[in-house]
Amino acid sequence: MTQPATPPTVLAVIPARGGSKGVPAKNLAQVGGVPLVVRAVRACLASAEVTAVVVTTDAPAVAEAARTAAGTLGQADRLHCVQRPEAIAGDTATSEAAVLHAMDDYEREHDRSVDVVLLVQCTSPFVAREDIDGVAAAVAREGADTAVTVAPFHGFLWRDGSAVEDHNYGVNHDKSVRPRRQDRPEDLLETGAAYAMDAVGFRTHRHRFFGHTALVRTDPARVLEIDDPHDLARARALAPLLDPAPLPTREDIDAVVLDFDGTQTDDRVLIDADGRETVAVHRGDGLGIAALRKAGVPLLILSTEQNPVVAARAHKLRVPVLHGIDRKDLALKQWCDEQSIAPERVMYVGNDVNDLPCFALAGWPVAVASAHDSVRAAARAVTTTPGGSGAIREIAAWLLGPTLTTSTLTTHTPLPK
Repeated sequence: MTQPATPPTVLAVIPARGGSKGVPAKNLAQVGGVPLVVRAVRACLASAEVTAVVVTTDAPAVAEAARTAAGTLGQADRLHCVQRPEAIAGDTATSEAAVLHAMDDYEREHDRSVDVVLLVQCTSPFVAREDIDGVAAAVAREGADTAVTVAPFHGFLWRDGSAVEDHNYGVNHDKSVRPRRQDRPEDLLETGAAYAMDAVGFRTHRHRFFGHTALVRTDPARVLEIDDPHDLARARALAPLLDPAPLPTREDIDAVVLDFDGTQTDDRVLIDADGRETVAVHRGDGLGIAALRKAGVPLLILSTEQNPVVAARAHKLRVPVLHGIDRKDLALKQWCDEQSIAPERVMYVGNDVNDLPCFALAGWPVAVASAHDSVRAAARAVTTTPGGSGAIREIAAWLLGPTLTTSTLTTHTPLPK
């Protein structure tokens, strides 16, 4: 590939159909509290090598999620959505067909030729900016015709040959010899996350591999493709470990909505000899809530719990409260409408599965450290502190700066009779 005199036009194409047999609405499924298509969009927009990003989809909801993500990052001008024709939107349609159509559409609309085209897969939830940079630079600046992300692979592959010869055999090894790992040649596994192609060559060959293919190494810990619900569950479990952990700041949110039991308490109820019930709350949380209120952050306590202790605690904190609510997500949406606050600018803090509908609605779903595993997996951020032990004060420090002093004392709030 001849190096152009001017910076090349590098187009990243993200295929994101609305349908999927393995996982319904897969590209909108959340990992780490973020839809898969948005994760891919963010990685591409973070790349200094990429000129523009195209999401090709047949689903308006997918396009809207992508546009919102780009707008939130202040890069709406670099994100374009293409309506994929029905003929290349079915289960048998190839990714290459979608990339060619997106490239044609971009060149026609912008009157600008594409030099390098990337294929970036939503189904690789841990694709990173470094992956995008690597494959793009290999073709745009280092002379490769195509490039692919790979990771070291040390497994022994077998193939079942019983259907033909009743003879099972090793693919990348001789089954009669078991060499030490350090004595074996290194195999590299195609990750499925990102590919780059010289645009002229891609139009000619209509395939993602031709000419010299550069192998761009990536971290094997991030190699995961989502094809079925089990893959999705694994990705959600890994997200807290693999995702970078940017914490929200005051500029990221317009309101904070707090669950009560298990979030502001340790999820226990204490009962004395007379049958009176109390719950334990943390003085540091009260300090954090007071600081948020003083800073002008709109607050709400939202709980399914009917016990009057919730209202009593809210009254003491001088925070509005809605409790005894069955559909917390509907109540949250109505409150946002009444306050003229966009849900994507709301931080919702919870700990249990009844908080998940609110997690799907809020832009910043946050789980306390003691939250249920499914809640932690769906969260965009997780506190280091358990519920009832100062988690809300920790969150206040994210938003206002680490200047608050956490008391180690707790106080017991009796349930009103």
